This record gives sequence, C-alpha cells and structure tokens, in this order.
Amino acid sequence: MVRSCIPWLVAGMLAGCGERDRLTFPVENPGDGSGPLTNITRPAGDTDVVEGDILIVTGYSIDPDGIDSVFFEVTGAGQSFSPEKGEGADSVPFALQLSTFGNTGGTILIRVFAVDGVGDRGGAAIRSINIR
Repeated sequence: MVRSCIPWLVAGMLAGCGERDRLTFPVENPGDGSGPLTNITRPAGDTDVVEGDILIVTGYSIDPDGIDSVFFEVTGAGQSFSPEKGEGADSVPFALQLSTFGNTGGTILIRVFAVDGVGDRGGAAIRSINIR
C-alpha cells in the first residue's frame, strides 16, 4: 500500500511546487523616513582655542519618532565617548568635555549623529577645533 502511494505523493509535490501567488504583507516604516536632526550649539562654529583651555561641546538631537542613541566621533584628541542613550525621548541634549593639553597646532574634529527609534540615521553635525 505504501509503495503504491509514493508515485502519487511525488506527483502531488511536483504539482504543488508550480508558480502561484504567495501571501505578502506590507512592511512599513512606522516613522517619518528621515533620521534625527543633530545640532552642535557650542561652539557655534569652527573655532580656535588655546592649548590647556577646557573645551566643552554641547548640542542636541531631535526626532518625533524618538531618539534611540546619539553617537560621537572625535579625532585628533585621543579621546572617545560612549553613545548617549535616548530611551525614546524626542529631544536628547548632550555635552562633551574635551582635553586640549598636548595638542598645540593640532585639530580636533567632532562628528555627532543620532539614530531614531525606527532605525533611521540622521546627518552628522561637525565642528573643527584648532588648538593654538
């Protein structure tokens, strides 16, 4: 009995593997499709500082979809910073204290960007700090 069913089983499987419409479900990004806006408020623009001065960089990231994390990339200062958790807030302020000791004639480049709650990455805010 089992052997007589095998040809029918194979024929049924082959017939069932033909092209047919498949169920599809739309995948929507529940957000607005754009990433967070990040702004560095202090310093207001690229600037020069004297070696030894305390350098504080402040700003904020905003997004109506909520901020997941704010990321900091700092080159030329020998320092790094962990991401700031946004925990879904629609506005996240940040402040970084950078050391300028031993950097006479150097340049510190700061890039800050954020990712919102649905995974959209925003553009980076950038400042260049020259150490005199």
